[in-house]
Amino acid sequence: MEPWGNRGTLDLVEMICMAMTMIDLDKAKKIAFEKRLRPARVIGTKNNYIQFKSEIDNNPRLEVIDWGEFKDYLKERKVAIYESNGWMKIMKKR
Repeated sequence: MEPWGNRGTLDLVEMICMAMTMIDLDKAKKIAFEKRLRPARVIGTKNNYIQFKSEIDNNPRLEVIDWGEFKDYLKERKVAIYESNGWMKIMKKR
């Protein structure tokens, strides 16, 4: 018997999503501050993908943006911030 019941095989993304909880922007800001993360746009991606960037990340494709732009992107793309044990991921709203 599979450990996740009769649903069949879950892929890794589905398993991660099941353990994550959607959080609001204020909580994401708090976690980001504690972990020294900033919102960033990935230059050269279709739809200007966004993610969190650490202070020590030297990736030239990551451009730091302000929280207002980050919030607009979340709303425009109908995505949200999900969190599990301080680890954050931007995904489509479930």
